[in-house]
Amino acid sequence: MRAKLLVSLLFLLALAGCYKVPDKIEPQVNYSVQDRYLKSLPAAFPPLSEEEKREEWGKEYLIAQKFSRELDLYRAITTFKRAEFLLPPGYPQRLEEIQYQIILSYYLGKRYDDVIQTFDHSVLYNANASFSAYCDLLVIMYDSYSETGQQDKALYVFRIIQHHYPDIAKKLELSTAFLEGDLNKLREEERIEPPKPFLTHFLETYDAKKKSVSKAQWANALLPGAGYLYVGQRQAALTSFLLNTLFIYAAVQFYSHGYIAAGIITTSFEMGWYFGGIYGAGEAAKYYNEWLYEKQAYPVLNRQKLFPVLMLKYGF
Repeated sequence: MRAKLLVSLLFLLALAGCYKVPDKIEPQVNYSVQDRYLKSLPAAFPPLSEEEKREEWGKEYLIAQKFSRELDLYRAITTFKRAEFLLPPGYPQRLEEIQYQIILSYYLGKRYDDVIQTFDHSVLYNANASFSAYCDLLVIMYDSYSETGQQDKALYVFRIIQHHYPDIAKKLELSTAFLEGDLNKLREEERIEPPKPFLTHFLETYDAKKKSVSKAQWANALLPGAGYLYVGQRQAALTSFLLNTLFIYAAVQFYSHGYIAAGIITTSFEMGWYFGGIYGAGEAAKYYNEWLYEKQAYPVLNRQKLFPVLMLKYGF
C-alpha cells in the first residue's frame, strides 16, 4: 500500500513538472509625458517671421503649436495638417517642420502606427543630419518601430543613431533592456565600465526580493496552497488548500463506500484543481516579479532619463 502511495506521489510530482511556468518576466513600464516637461524643452526650429505669421498657414501653425504645448494632441495634429495643406510651394524647410510636428504629436499620443505611416509619406523619409531635429526623429522612429514589433527597421534606425549619436545609442540599448525586462542584458551592462551604481542597486534589490517560480510550483505540488502562501496571496492559499482537501476527502469517501464512478469523477475534478493550482502558483510568482520589477524600474528610468521620450532634445 505504501509502495503504491509512493509511486502515485512520484507520478503526480512528475506531472507537476509538465506545468512549468516560464521564468522570464514581461513587464509593462510606460511613461506619459507631462506638458510641464514639454514646455521645458527648447523649440527645434526658428520662429515664424512677421510675414509668415500673417499667412493663413502661419496662423494655423501657431494655433497648432499652442494645442501641442497643452498636450491637446488631437487638435494639434488636425491644425498642423491644415497648415500643411495651406502651405504654398517654396517653403521646403517649413514643410519639414510641420510634418515633423505631426509625427511628434502622434508619438506623444503613443499612436505608433500613425507615426510610421506619416513618416513613410513625408519628405522626412529622406532627412539627414542637416535637419535640426534629426536625432529626435531617429529616436522617435526607433521607438515606434520597436513598439510595433518591426525589429528589423528598429535595428536599421539604431545603426544610424549609433553612427551619428553614439551616446544616445548606448542609452537606447540600456533603455530597451529595461523596458523588455531583459535581466541578462542588464547584468551585462552592469559589468561594463564606467560603473553604474543605479543599475547595481536595482539588480541587487530585485534579486533579493523576487520570488522563485519553480519554488512556488513545487511548494504547491507538495502541499496545495503553499505556493500561493510563498508568494504572499493568503486568501488564494487558503482557498486552494480547502478545495483540494475537500475533493480529496470526498474521493476517498466515495471509494471506501464502493461508489467507484463517483470517486473517479471526483478525482478528475481534484486533478484539475491540483494541477491548476500548481500552474496558478507559478503564474502568481511571475506576476509578483513583474509587479516588483515595474515598481523598481519606473523611477530608475525616469531619473536616468532612459524612457525614449525623455531623450528628446526639442519640443514644439
